[in-house]
Amino acid sequence: MVASLLEPDRSKAFSYMSDPANNQQELVNKSSGGNQRDPQKPLQAPEDKKMVTGIPFPPSFAGISHPPMKFAICYGGFIAPGTRYRAFYEHPKIQTPVLHVLGTLDMIVEEARSRKLIESCAGNPESDGRVLWHPGGHFLPSQRPYLDGAVQFIRLHIEGLDGNGKKNPGDDDVENMDMPF
Repeated sequence: MVASLLEPDRSKAFSYMSDPANNQQELVNKSSGGNQRDPQKPLQAPEDKKMVTGIPFPPSFAGISHPPMKFAICYGGFIAPGTRYRAFYEHPKIQTPVLHVLGTLDMIVEEARSRKLIESCAGNPESDGRVLWHPGGHFLPSQRPYLDGAVQFIRLHIEGLDGNGKKNPGDDDVENMDMPF
């Protein structure tokens, strides 16, 4: 898989990733991985390829339609600088539910860049409780309140609860997953 990412048009890698059987449709990443938090976005709406400027649309994307991801968690995530990456964050906004976990003392990533990533998500992540600030720097917090916040977010999206404790139709049960908590 990793070697196929190095091939010129990355067709093997994207072919593999486009098959929902090969991924769980969830994503957890940190820092620079956070600026790539919705890598399937071009695969979800291939007609938007005309909006990608500066980066050629890979021929291997043609004909691939990937289902939306269930959720993503970004630790210390930020928006990639430069106009060539704007299509990953704009028009439309990121539809994948994202939990942003950020350090108030982060000296690596400017808060403004993290806020731009938050603003590029649909809805209002801050008022919807999808932004967790921890009293630390550019690292994954291990204190209980921040772990609990991530666990609640994961359970909400994996168990498919609608906010009233009722399961959404068509969602998988967490007990039937291959990955235990």
